[in-house]
Amino acid sequence: MAKDTVEQKKKKKQEPEKPQKPKETTPEFIQSIASLFAVGLFIITFCLQAFEIPSSSMENTLLIGDHVFVDRVRLAPKSNWMKIVPYRDPKRGDIVVFLSPSIPGLYVVKRVIGVPGDRIHLQDKNVYLNGKLLDESKYVQHIDPNVIPYRDQWPAVSPEAGMDVTPEWQLTMPSHMQGGDIVVPEGAYFGMGDNRDVSLDSRFWGFIPRENIIGRPMFIYWSFEEPPGQYLQTGLGDRLKYIGHTVIHFFDETRWSRMFRLVR
Repeated sequence: MAKDTVEQKKKKKQEPEKPQKPKETTPEFIQSIASLFAVGLFIITFCLQAFEIPSSSMENTLLIGDHVFVDRVRLAPKSNWMKIVPYRDPKRGDIVVFLSPSIPGLYVVKRVIGVPGDRIHLQDKNVYLNGKLLDESKYVQHIDPNVIPYRDQWPAVSPEAGMDVTPEWQLTMPSHMQGGDIVVPEGAYFGMGDNRDVSLDSRFWGFIPRENIIGRPMFIYWSFEEPPGQYLQTGLGDRLKYIGHTVIHFFDETRWSRMFRLVR
C-alpha cells in the first residue's frame, strides 16, 4: 500500500476535525423520559381516554371487545381559559360515553336520541321525536320479533315486574310526561342503544345528566372477540385467565377488519 504523499499529509492537517456529538448524560435521559411521561399523562387525563365496549347494547355499531379512544375535550364543559377549543354540547345522533346515572362508577356508551326540550315516545318499537317518526335505519337493529309493551310502547305502558326499571325512574318519570311524550329537561339528554331490543337505556334508568358525559368515541384502535359478560368477571383468577387467553389468541381472535374504524 503506497504511503501518503507530502501534499496529502498537509491536507489532512489542514482539515478541521468534526465536532463530536455530546453524549446524553443519565440525568438528561431521565429528564427526557419524565417529560414524555408527563405529556402522555396529560393527554390521557385531559384529552383522550381508552374505553372497552363491555356489552352488546350498541351492536352492530360497536361490538363487545371493541377498544376505542374517547375524545374528552370536544364535549367537555366550556372553559374561558381555552377559548380556541371548539367546545359544544352533545347533539342528536352523537355516541357518548358517560357515567351511569344508576350504577356508580360504571361507564356506559349510548347514542343521544333527545336533547333538552325534545319530546319522545315509542310506538311499535319506532321512535317518534317531536311528533315525527325518527329515521334510524342506518344504525338501529331489532333482534327480537316480539313486542314487549313497556320496552316498545314507551312510555304509554307502565313497567311490568322484572323489567329492570330503576325505582327512582318509576317515581320521577310521570313528572316528565306531557301528552304521551317524555320531555327531556334542561341539563339532561335521552340516550338509547343501537341494539334496541337488548339495551338498558334511558327508558329504564332515566336521563343522562350533562355533567356525567365523558366524551365521544373517535375510532376503534383494537377489537378482540370477547364472550358476553366478560366485564363482570372481576376476580383475580378470572382476570389472569383472560389475560392468558388474550395472549394466546391475540392474532386469531383480533378483528383486524375493525382496526382504526371511525365510530359513527
